[in-house]
Formats: sequence, structure tokens, C-alpha cells
Amino acid sequence: MLKPKYPALILFQSFITHLKYLSLSLSLSLLSVSLSPRIYREPATPEGTEHLLSHKQNQTGTYDIFLFSLHNIKLPSLQLFKQTLSLSLSLSLSLFFVDTRTTFVRAKMVKYQKNFLHSQWRKGKEYVFVVDEDSGLDPLGLICANSSSHSSSSRRFKPKFLYFAFFSLVSCILLLFPMLLSLSSSLSLFYESESGGNGFLCLSVPNDTLCCDRTSRRSDTCVMKGDIRTHPASSSITLYRSNALNDTTSNGGWAYPEAEEAIQHEKIRPYTRKWESHVMNTIDELDLLVKRGSSPRHHCDVHHNVPAVFFSTGGFTGNLYHEFNDGIIPLYITSQEFNKKVVFVILEYHNWWITKYGDILSQLSDFPPIDFSNDTRVHCFPEAIVGLRIHDELSVDPALMGGKNRTISDFHDLLDRSYRPRISSLIQNEERDAAEVGTVTQKWGLTRPKLVIVARNGSRAITNQDALVKLAEEIGFFVEVLKPERSTELAKIYRVLNSSDVVVGVHGAAMTHFLFMRPGSVFIQVIPLGTDWAAATYYGEPATKLGLNYIGYKILAKESSLYQDYSKDDPILMDPDSVNKKGWEFTKKIYLDSQNVRLDLGRFQKRLLRAYYFTRAGKNRRLRRLSE
Repeated sequence: MLKPKYPALILFQSFITHLKYLSLSLSLSLLSVSLSPRIYREPATPEGTEHLLSHKQNQTGTYDIFLFSLHNIKLPSLQLFKQTLSLSLSLSLSLFFVDTRTTFVRAKMVKYQKNFLHSQWRKGKEYVFVVDEDSGLDPLGLICANSSSHSSSSRRFKPKFLYFAFFSLVSCILLLFPMLLSLSSSLSLFYESESGGNGFLCLSVPNDTLCCDRTSRRSDTCVMKGDIRTHPASSSITLYRSNALNDTTSNGGWAYPEAEEAIQHEKIRPYTRKWESHVMNTIDELDLLVKRGSSPRHHCDVHHNVPAVFFSTGGFTGNLYHEFNDGIIPLYITSQEFNKKVVFVILEYHNWWITKYGDILSQLSDFPPIDFSNDTRVHCFPEAIVGLRIHDELSVDPALMGGKNRTISDFHDLLDRSYRPRISSLIQNEERDAAEVGTVTQKWGLTRPKLVIVARNGSRAITNQDALVKLAEEIGFFVEVLKPERSTELAKIYRVLNSSDVVVGVHGAAMTHFLFMRPGSVFIQVIPLGTDWAAATYYGEPATKLGLNYIGYKILAKESSLYQDYSKDDPILMDPDSVNKKGWEFTKKIYLDSQNVRLDLGRFQKRLLRAYYFTRAGKNRRLRRLSE
């Protein structure tokens, strides 16, 4: 069948032909939306003004939801559909014009060939003009042969099928490529906090918004921005949205009636041991509410023009490791962005905790902390962070600090600023007292390396500690034994450890004091049986990040008091890992609460010598620099 020779008919036929390609493109566009990741979803709310940014199934099987206003964040699935639809229409339109132009050319060629055949026929020559009726790409073929060649030519070449296959392949690639990019970028959103990409979700939220980040294994964090008011009696914090949201909207035509019911409700326990349910159940739970509009009856007793950080000092507070790992360092991480212009609101408030860490709190905030439960006044804030952000064990990850590039060394500098004034005061008092009695304080400073032994009370004590002190002094150390108590002022502990060259201690919470040491000094941790992993994870690796020269001394079975209590082939001595696999209760009962250490001084001496020569070389370098 010959192509029509009239332009209008040619355009109409080309348009009809491309309708099926356009249908295919539209189908692929809809398919791309249906295959888009499930993190994009619209909630079934009657108002229809909120859209889910993301949700992820947590360990308990519930879904964590983060809500944003439609006017601030467009629905990604709709954007993807628009992009793919636009691409499909562009491709179809382009191919329509190309095919129309090709059809005009074919028509001219057919007209020319008809005239040519007619002239040759009149001259007595026989030609066979073959048109492949099945071809949609190039239906023209001029063959100087007999009519029998027509069928074989049609069977050999199917240009219409190849055209359709090629177009389908290109369309699929072009349509699915942006969808795959969208999928990868969306999935990466959830793993930023784990892989160290951009840090945490909800770092920047619009006004009148409550956003909760529940992607971390360690803690939940919620950010509220707008008209925020506390209500201690109901353990709630309410965000009242501005009255602008109560007006009739330009695109939907609805108006919100004044009401007190919450349009968004989140619950959170602001403590950083999220995976330990038995501890989290002891933490006070807060209700975070979003309500429409504010009114005069929602009064404020205390107006604050700076943000607030809500957190709990319950849980494992009382243990030095947990006080720093679960509280102080996460508080430093969370509050750094405010440059001390922030108010701390504390649940499970303890006066002794405020006294103990008051020096540090004064470096993080210019304002006194608030006791959430006992201060019954209504406090109003423009912004609030509920819960603390945490990185790793006793660590600060610069990649997760939102561009500030803070490290654990910066936290150490904050400790130095916190305790330096108090230390200067202690030194002045000592010098004044010494002058009154006519004594001279000892100046060991630049002559002998200082070694501090952190002594333990109770289990995991070094039973031959006196012999260890004598050995260290024979090597050439100036030795000081530190026995920290719960009531010991942290500034005094900081002074002793920050002036040391080497610190020796047995694995336990007191090893958290390595944070007080100067970067470049030597930290020797004695590792009892059954504590290898904990010693390395909680103290060894963090000490290395601080810049300490870490030495782990793993004791032998003969150096443990358990050697006297169990047979020599008992798994408790020979295979502690198998015992630890039975559960934390076994580890604590056997290796933490029932074990002391008697060091093999001949074996331990090698570590002391290494530390001595290392620190001695460093002192000699400093002496040479001073003499130059």
C-alpha cells in the first residue's frame, strides 16, 4: 500500500501512528510512580495539608513519621511523575515531527518511482515495485527483480518491529534513570547518620514544624520550631501554629476551625540508650503536640528568645562512663550550633549532677538550667530540640557535626576551659598555704615523667599495687596514685591527669578519665579476663581518637584472681568468649564483680619501659626547645 500523497492525510496518519507510542510513554510514567520508593507516601488525613517526608520501620515494627508542610516541601512522587511525563511528551513530539518529515520524503520518492516505472513500462522494461506494508520505519524498497522476490524481502526485514523495540528500550532507559536516581538519593537519606554522610535528619526545619528523627539506633531526636510552650503537669510540650494557617487557603479553600485537639502527636523519651528497653522504661516520656493557632488563654510565664534543649539525666546517671557517654558529650554535640545561646531543660533533675558538671554546663550555655518537672511555670521558646544526638562511644564525629568539623579534641579543649579557672584557684591556694608554713612545693615538672595509677575500690583492683608503684619509681617515673570518689571534685581529677605523662588503670568506668589526659600522653589499660571487647570499644578506640598513645595490657589467666577459684581448664579461664555469649548477667557476675588482678610485674615492666622512654624522649625535646 502506497503512502497518501496529500499533506493533511500524511500528518493525520503520522499522528495516529504515534498515539500508541504516546500511550506507551504515559504508561511508563505511571509505572515509574508506582515503582517509586515507599518512603514517599501521602497520609490519609482529612485536612490533606501534611505529607510524609519519610518513614522507616524500626526495631519494634512501628513506623517513624516525619511531617512537613506542603508549602515547604513538594511531594517527590508528583515531581517524578511530572519529570517523566515531560520527558515522554518531548520524545513523542520529537519523533512525531521526524516521522512526519520522513513520510513527506517517502511520498515524494514514491511519486518519483511511479513516474519512473510508468516511463519504463512504456519503453517495454519490467520492474517490480515492492512496498513492505508492515514497515513503519522505511516502507520503501525498489527491487529490480521478478515478483517472487517480494515475499522473501518482507520476511527478511521487519523495520516496524525494530523501530518499536528501539523506541521502547530508549524510553525505558530515559524514564527509569531519573527514578533510580531518586531512589538512591532517598535511601541515602536514611543512612546518613549511620554512615556519616550528612549527619542527622531534621537539622533544618521550617517554622511551625515538628520533625522527629528516629533513624538512629542510639537515640530519638525531635525538633520543634515556632510558638512552643511547656506544660510540666501533663509532661507535654506544645507547638501552636500561627493563625495564618487558620485562614482559608488559596489552593484548597478550606479553613481550620479553632480547636484544641492535636493535629500531630509524637512521644519521646529523651535519653541516649534507645536500644535498652529496660532502661528507657525508667525515663520520663514527653508528649510533643502540634495544635492550631494560639490565643490569649495560652499564656507564657517566662519568655525565652533562645532555643531550648530537653534531655534526661536519669537512666545510668551515677556511673561516670554513662554520665559522659550518654549525657555530657551528646549535650556538647547537640548544643554546639547555638554558641551558648541555649537553655537546658532537664528531666529527672538532680542537684548533685548540676553541682558536679556545673563548670561544663557554663561553657555550653549562658543560662541556668530548668528543672522541667518541678518548675511549674509555662516556659515559651522559639525552638526546641528534644533528645540528644550521639555519635559513638565517648567520641565526636566531625562528619556528623553539620559543617562545624568538631572532634573529641575540641571537647577536650572545652573541658580545659571549664576546669582551668578552678585549677588556677587551687594552685594559688596551695602556694599561699605553703608560703605561710614555710614549705616549698615539689617541682618535678620537666625532669621526671609523671605516672598516675588510677586505683579502683572493690572489684578489679590491682592487689600488688604497692609493688607496681615501687617498680615504676625504679624505672624513673614520678608516681602518683589517684583514688577518685563519687564526691571528688572533677577539677581536681582533671588537674592530676592533665599534668600526667602516663596513666595506668584497670578496665572500668573510671577509665573514662582518659578524656582528661593531654593528647600525646600514654594510656595503659589493664584488661582483665573476659573484658577484651569492652575495653577496646569503650576506652581503647576512643582514646586513640583523642590522640593518646594507647597500650592495652591483656592479663594472663594466672594474673586473675579467678585462677584460684576455678580449675585450669575451666572455660571461664580458657574461653571467656563462650561465657560472655551466655549474656551480660554472666559477664558482670563473673568478670566484672568477682575478679581482681595481680600483675606479673616482669611482664608488665616491658610496657612501663616503653612508656618511659617514649615520654622521656618527648621531655628532652621540650627541654631543647626551651633552651634554644
